[in-house]
Amino acid sequence: MKKTVSHDREEETIKSKTQWFQSLSRKERAELLWQFTDMILSANPNFVEQKDAQPIEGRVLVLSKE
Repeated sequence: MKKTVSHDREEETIKSKTQWFQSLSRKERAELLWQFTDMILSANPNFVEQKDAQPIEGRVLVLSKE
């Protein structure tokens, strides 16, 4: 089997993303977390101070323990 790189968004399934993420080491996963955190804070430095965020209907699934 010949492995190739595809740039087709139709092939970006949740399963393939999960398999890719699981293939990373703990160190690589932590590095990704830091990169995402840095990206968010560079786009919105006040992100940490935001309180009482409300979900946007239909965009985010919020789970709560009753």
